[in-house]
Amino acid sequence: MRVRCVARCDLGVPSSASLFPRPGGVVRNPVQVAYLNNVYGGSLIACAVEVERWRAASGSVALRWGGGRDTVELVRLGVSELLGNVAKHVENPRCYLRMARIGAEVTVQVFDRSVRMPVLAQQAPGWDAESGRGLWMLREMADGFGCERTLRCVGKIVWFRCAL
Repeated sequence: MRVRCVARCDLGVPSSASLFPRPGGVVRNPVQVAYLNNVYGGSLIACAVEVERWRAASGSVALRWGGGRDTVELVRLGVSELLGNVAKHVENPRCYLRMARIGAEVTVQVFDRSVRMPVLAQQAPGWDAESGRGLWMLREMADGFGCERTLRCVGKIVWFRCAL
C-alpha cells in the first residue's frame, strides 16, 4: 500500500486555534504552549516531510524545556528513529507523537497501529547490518526505553526517556 505524504504546516497544532487562546485573543506558538504545559505532540502521517518537521519541532521543545545540547540531539535522533520505523514497518503510517516533561526528564512516545513489537538486538548489531542499529543505539543512549501494546485500541507505544 503506497501512502502519499502531504506536507502540513501546522506541526500537529489542532486547526481550531481556540484551543490555545491568550488574553486578548492572540494565539500562542505551539512550542510556547508546550513549554507552559509540559506536554507536546500531535497526530501525523509518518513520511519524510513529517519526520523532519517533527524532528525539528521536538528539538525546539526539548530546548525550551531546558534540555542541553546532548539532550536536544538525542530527542531529535529518537524522534527520527521512531517515526522512521513507523514509516518503514507499519502498514498504516498514521501515528501520534507525544513528548512530556516530568520533573527534569522528557519522555517521547510514538503510538502506532501495529501490534508487531520492535525487535531489538541484545548486542551491538554489525555496522553493515541492514537494520536494527537505530533502536539499539537509542536504547543504549537513553535513560529509559520500552515498548508496550496499547490497552484500548490495536497498536503499540514505543518510548524513550532522557534527562533534560
